[in-house]
Amino acid sequence: MNTYLSPEQVCEMIPGITKGQLASWRYLGAGGPRYRKLGKKIIYAECEVIDWVEGSARTGTADAADAAA
Repeated sequence: MNTYLSPEQVCEMIPGITKGQLASWRYLGAGGPRYRKLGKKIIYAECEVIDWVEGSARTGTADAADAAA
């Protein structure tokens, strides 16, 4: 069973992420973890937030686009 987090809880979980940044990602539809909208309430599945963070792991400072060029 999934545990769901509020935007505030996601911000507590990931240092440096703000509610404004999460809102911007949702608005733009780019970046950020997947979310669900129940009426006006926004929630995030904890496992998907963790997967999103783990998916950002890098071994160097070069951007993926720079490495492909």
